Amino acid sequence: MREINLSLLTEKIKNACIEANRILPDDLVDRIGFCASCESAELPSNVMHSIKENIDVAKELSLPVCQDTGMAVIFAEIGQEVHFAGGDFEAAVNEGVRQGYSEGLLRKSIVKDPLRRENTGDNTPCVLHTRIVPGDKVKVTVAPKGFGSENMSALKMFTPSASEKDIIDFVTDTVKKAGSNPCPPVVVGVGIGGDFEMSAYLAKKALCRPVSVKNSDEYYAGLEDKMLASVNALGIGPQGFGGKTTALSVAIESYPTHIAGLPVAVNIGCHVTRHSEFVI
Repeated sequence: MREINLSLLTEKIKNACIEANRILPDDLVDRIGFCASCESAELPSNVMHSIKENIDVAKELSLPVCQDTGMAVIFAEIGQEVHFAGGDFEAAVNEGVRQGYSEGLLRKSIVKDPLRRENTGDNTPCVLHTRIVPGDKVKVTVAPKGFGSENMSALKMFTPSASEKDIIDFVTDTVKKAGSNPCPPVVVGVGIGGDFEMSAYLAKKALCRPVSVKNSDEYYAGLEDKMLASVNALGIGPQGFGGKTTALSVAIESYPTHIAGLPVAVNIGCHVTRHSEFVI
């Protein structure tokens, strides 16, 4: 049994909240740069280069890459041989978020009740997903999620008779309806299978996969390519000004499902689809 003091977890989450909001993953930055070179028309090309410049300046000046510093979504994979000492796990996680958003001067966007709308003042509580896994390590992914893109997401309960084309069309139509609202070029997370809430979880988790990494299943990797081509054929383009790059990437995560169901969720991330990861 390995003991981990929760004060270490709090410190790590604080730093990850700040880092995720200031520095994008290298492969996402590279993809943005590559797609900028693919735009032949002047306006979308200029927009893409402005996006890249904004990312570079945010990193250089240690400023948030976007004014919407998001709701903190945290995925924690906890080794079953780990014992936490020094307090309450969930409270320690939220304390890390509170410190990160306060010390990092990040915008506090969370209201304590969805209808009465009073701001909590420290961007807590976060959305916390935990899994118990083998081993004595703790792997944490901090993924701040802005709601310009979150609001454009969708879920549909297909029947098993739905075709591959039906699913591609649903994903494409979701991005089409979103238009310029999620600050394209977007990253599209797709969850297929499980049940209602599992498909949404998968779609959110898919956004944390590096854009340079395809699905390990060859079939789903091919489906990601088909969806990406279909979405980019919409011509919405960078920030909605038209062009070849409506989406930077499509990532699919799948899970077994019931014989009578086929849930599909689409979670859209803006061009600053952020996440920071650490292992204790």
